[in-house]
Amino acid sequence: MRILFLITFSLFFRVSSVFSQDSSRIETGIRKPPIRLFAELGASGSSSHRTPFWLRTNQSGIVPNTAPFLTTRAGIQAEYTGKNRRTAWGYGFEGVGIVAAKSALLVPEAYVKGKWGAFELLVGRRREIIGLADSTAVGSGSYSWSGNALPMPKIQLSLANYTPIGFTKGLIAFRGLYAHGWFDNKGSVTHSYLHQKALYGRIGKPNWPVRFYGGLNHQVQWAGRSTVITGDDVIKNGRFPTGFSNYLNVITGLSLAAKGDDIDTTEYSKNDRGNRVGNHLGTVDVGLEIIRKSFTLLLYRQSIYEDGSLYYLTNLADGLNGLRFRNLKPATRTWQIQTAVVEFLFTKSQGGSVFSTENKKRGADNYFNHGQYVDGWSYEGRTIGTPFITPAMDAGPTLPRFYKDQLLIYSNNNRVRVIHAGLVGSFRSSYIFQLKGSLSDNYGTYIEPFPERVRQFSSLISVSFPVSWLDGVQATLSMASDLGKLYTNSMGFYASLRKNWQAHSPKHRQPLAPE
Repeated sequence: MRILFLITFSLFFRVSSVFSQDSSRIETGIRKPPIRLFAELGASGSSSHRTPFWLRTNQSGIVPNTAPFLTTRAGIQAEYTGKNRRTAWGYGFEGVGIVAAKSALLVPEAYVKGKWGAFELLVGRRREIIGLADSTAVGSGSYSWSGNALPMPKIQLSLANYTPIGFTKGLIAFRGLYAHGWFDNKGSVTHSYLHQKALYGRIGKPNWPVRFYGGLNHQVQWAGRSTVITGDDVIKNGRFPTGFSNYLNVITGLSLAAKGDDIDTTEYSKNDRGNRVGNHLGTVDVGLEIIRKSFTLLLYRQSIYEDGSLYYLTNLADGLNGLRFRNLKPATRTWQIQTAVVEFLFTKSQGGSVFSTENKKRGADNYFNHGQYVDGWSYEGRTIGTPFITPAMDAGPTLPRFYKDQLLIYSNNNRVRVIHAGLVGSFRSSYIFQLKGSLSDNYGTYIEPFPERVRQFSSLISVSFPVSWLDGVQATLSMASDLGKLYTNSMGFYASLRKNWQAHSPKHRQPLAPE
């Protein structure tokens, strides 16, 4: 791995000069899609050998939890051909090499995609955020699918953009997705699947100053095998229910309890017979967007469902609330805020501390934990949803080690209250800065609450600027800190050099040039 890193480092600047000079002479008569490429070299260190929260969070699982480390990243992305063409295709690939105490090679993106009209078919893994929330790097991430974990391989059919219903003349538009994916085989449960769907609507024509949004997403982990989880009450013959009939149960989300005694006890465990097949969760989202000539404001709310509490309206206090400001003015040579986000995440309610089907007290939802899929709502060891619901293994040394040596639960901290703020701005149009700060109160779980409230503050400051003497290379310097009792107190940095290129269509006879 170290040899790979050194080779990449030595080639980096040579590649920069080749693309910016020689390729400007390459011209053909074939129209190709715009192609973006990048190469990056980075290094990170920390005062505690633990990478601070905002250096590793929502990074698609490519930043190690421990420091120091060196990283080399490179990728290519080909977007669709002209917008007016009915059919087109594209692709993307990114590779990441990490030199650390535990070195690794990762592939956060590797996909091909095609479109026919408004529909898109994607095969592979691609960075995504699902849910009505801030989609930039400024916010804390959508509740159920935040971009915190390594992207999951899947086959996905979607309406990638809001598509108007014709007879409404643009008043009503929809976007959505339907996907089948595969979880990794490294945890207590292997060979399990992802079922995922989402549907969002927009009311308001493109030229209206106010637009309304609403929709939901549905995430399910289902099927799979386990040699670790035992007992007929939880699993039958080492397998969770699979097959087409159970896929239909997963899609509809119907409880098997509705079938009464008419159910195969050789296939379904006691847990299955009184529940839905698989681990279901998601959010119901609403939003309001205000569009002015010089800015936009987006207000959004994500309400959480997992074990029925939202249906009975007992966990209405829980959810992600946010406000995003986006500046539409051209960049200036003075200080300018481009995007700012304020969010409030609350997950303490969970419908109360009692779960009972008899008196409809659907509480103790135990977000991101599950009695059968004990690795929780995670992929490759990282939380798929909001990073503020933390894996037990991430907790600091001062906290009780309730579950760290047991295969009973994924998160020992899913009852949280978080205030998060972030902004991105510029100075003299070429210096880009980013600030983030998150203050959280953490209470553990209903099953094992923390002895007292655990307060945590995590922050980040980052500056990016061009390095002119390196032929358009962009440098980034980031500093982050963790202060509190949830994580080990630490201060860390990340420094990188990155070069971007973009291949324009030969129709415009432009070279492959830095962005």
